[in-house]
Amino acid sequence: MFKCLPMQRVALHCLKEDAPAVVLALASAEVMHPEETQGHEKDLPDLPGRDYQRLYHTAHSRLEKVLHHWKLDPATFPSLPPRVVDEAELVQVNEDLGELWRQCSHREEQERRLDEENKLVENLSQTLEHFAVLDIDLGLLQGNTRFLDVRVGIIPRLNLVRLREALGLAGHFLTMFREVEENAYVVVTGLRSARTDKEISALLEAAGWRSVPMPTEFKGHPEKLKESLTNRRLVIEKNRLALRDEETHHVGYNTKLIEAVQILRLAAPYAEVSEILRGRGGLTMVQGWVPRDQIQRVQTILETQITHPFVFEVRDPTFTEHSRVPSVVKHPAWLGSFMGLVKNYGIPRYGEFDPTWLFAITYILMFGAMFGDLGQGAVIAIAGFYFRRRLGSSASFLMATGGASMVFGILYGSVFCYEDLLPALWMPPLSDPTRMLTLALYWAVGFIVLVTLLTVWNRLAEGHVLKALLDSKGLAGIGAYLGLLWGSYSWMVYGQFGTWEEIGIFVPLLLMIGYKWHEADFPIQEKILVVFIEGFDTMVNYLSNTLSFLRVAAFSLNHVALSIAIFTVAEMMGTTGHWITVVLGNLFILVLEGAIVAIQVLRLEYYEGFSRFFSGDGREFKPLTLR
Repeated sequence: MFKCLPMQRVALHCLKEDAPAVVLALASAEVMHPEETQGHEKDLPDLPGRDYQRLYHTAHSRLEKVLHHWKLDPATFPSLPPRVVDEAELVQVNEDLGELWRQCSHREEQERRLDEENKLVENLSQTLEHFAVLDIDLGLLQGNTRFLDVRVGIIPRLNLVRLREALGLAGHFLTMFREVEENAYVVVTGLRSARTDKEISALLEAAGWRSVPMPTEFKGHPEKLKESLTNRRLVIEKNRLALRDEETHHVGYNTKLIEAVQILRLAAPYAEVSEILRGRGGLTMVQGWVPRDQIQRVQTILETQITHPFVFEVRDPTFTEHSRVPSVVKHPAWLGSFMGLVKNYGIPRYGEFDPTWLFAITYILMFGAMFGDLGQGAVIAIAGFYFRRRLGSSASFLMATGGASMVFGILYGSVFCYEDLLPALWMPPLSDPTRMLTLALYWAVGFIVLVTLLTVWNRLAEGHVLKALLDSKGLAGIGAYLGLLWGSYSWMVYGQFGTWEEIGIFVPLLLMIGYKWHEADFPIQEKILVVFIEGFDTMVNYLSNTLSFLRVAAFSLNHVALSIAIFTVAEMMGTTGHWITVVLGNLFILVLEGAIVAIQVLRLEYYEGFSRFFSGDGREFKPLTLR
């Protein structure tokens, strides 16, 4: 429950021809995390699965492209019974997928061309709208001829009269054929000559002229062009439907794709392990990690499915291997969301205390204490339950935190910010703020001592006895911390600070400093400075971490203060305004303060808890599987 499952190192020595069957059997068992073979490179220089792996990756890359093209989910395809996929079969699958991908590429190119043509038709249709009122062959407006100067453009409507008069003096005609807001679409025509060309261009530029390009496709009357574009749209849509019909036929009846998925699914384990397989001649070795309680099952499966002799070696991991041993943690389904938050910080190292249960319990308690309200907690819990299918594991997080908020709401006597509807089973936070702050300090001390003891546990499990006893995060650090708290309490409450208080502080502090002196590898002057600074920093950190937990009480008081503020505003309103203010105020607190409290509790867990005892640099257990 609180530690990773014990693991053992497994080494399998088998014939080269049996290696695919051995890997398939291990994948069927789904309990072995493959591990790179170390220290045998000279004795086992061969890489028997390298060609198989390259071939698999080529085929798999093609498969992903084909599946992406057809937008298919391979999880919907049925699976074949486990069997060995040899290299010749993999070659055939790769060739089949290559042919399928060529077909897909051809269809993608057709789709791309249809999209481009459709875009062109749409652009032409939009441009044709500008010339729809003209009752002429638009080919005549394509540009200048040998004797005729023809220009199509847009000018501000205010300049229309003056430009027409100026062009008339130069022997050109201006015809307006469309108005759009403050602009006019016009055609300018006249006889070409070198003398007038520059003069006409200058007049047009002065009038704010913008040329409108006439597409080369516009040759004929606008109505005929419109009909032609409509026919082109129909052809494009017909071709697109033909592609879709072909796609539907392909998805429904192409068995090669389904077979390729099934075969690559069976080939995947051996391809994955091929990178770490080592061998010599006709022998191959594969290594990995298996949970101790699954060793006998794995051996039985191998003995049943492998006909030729093999060697099955098992041993416990050494201390030096703990950083490489994958961690297997098992928890109830409702802890899934809390486990996800733990993994956001890191994976437990093998042999390390698994913080999921501690994290879940303390997180729920602190959230409830900081956000205690029966009504608002019920809303959170009901939302988690109602949307449980959509939220998945996050639903249990909402239900747990909402339930804690409800419990503390009963203790505080708070329901939707009303502090007088429900008699407090314990006390309203604002009735005794000093007591709330004192309880938060007690919680802080207990939490810090507990997580520091977990640090001691982890270091003893790793074999670091001196570090567990004398380090600042070991027993000496706890002793100095508790001694400082005891001395401060005696001085503040009883006005005394005697010998026992001095012993309680300085004995563990000197032990801690002595250990740091022993571990520091610096010249004498630097060593004195480093040890002094680290010792001082340790005590400051303990005290600052303790004060951080005052926010547990502060947010419980803040919740009541916000409630009072809401009802103060509500009392200034009429009946309708009163209820609108109460509802909106509750929503504001529920969303904004609820999110802030969730983040603050997570911060306390990460920075005041995990940073003390949780390394988070472990490896997640990823067994071979056929899924």
